[in-house]
Amino acid sequence: MEKISNTALIEQISARFGDQAFEFSEPIGLLTFETNKETIIDVLTFLKTELGFNFLTDITGIHFPEAKLPIGVIYHLHNFRQNVRIRIKVFLEDEHPSIPTAFVLWKGADWMERETYDFYGVNFEGHPDLRRILNMDDMIAFPMRKEFPLEDPNRVDKKDFFFGR
Repeated sequence: MEKISNTALIEQISARFGDQAFEFSEPIGLLTFETNKETIIDVLTFLKTELGFNFLTDITGIHFPEAKLPIGVIYHLHNFRQNVRIRIKVFLEDEHPSIPTAFVLWKGADWMERETYDFYGVNFEGHPDLRRILNMDDMIAFPMRKEFPLEDPNRVDKKDFFFGR
């Protein structure tokens, strides 16, 4: 079986989803593209059933506080037969980010989505048991979001005049 090229994948994904799949790139040879939360389950289903990406490697999040859609959910899939990987990104609003669950396609998405919820606050709609797994239940913040300064601005030992600046 011949390995499918990124160009062929882009053609097939674009033919199926049109402008619902965009921002194609190939950092270090890894095909990456974006879609929206309304289309993500259709995209994942197509990749799994039609293109053989049947292994969900990871689901994680990112936060770009200055962006229009600052919260991102990132999916990494692997086609073992052809040894090809693909990355899909979906960006969401900052207030109450929400996206359909991939648990309907991969039962292994359970803990990955719980971790992403725990650290980024993304609600995975339809998830069977969405609750914190690493942080305290009563915690109101999401620690991987860049919403707080890294250091206390009132610390006097960090002032420039102590260092001759």
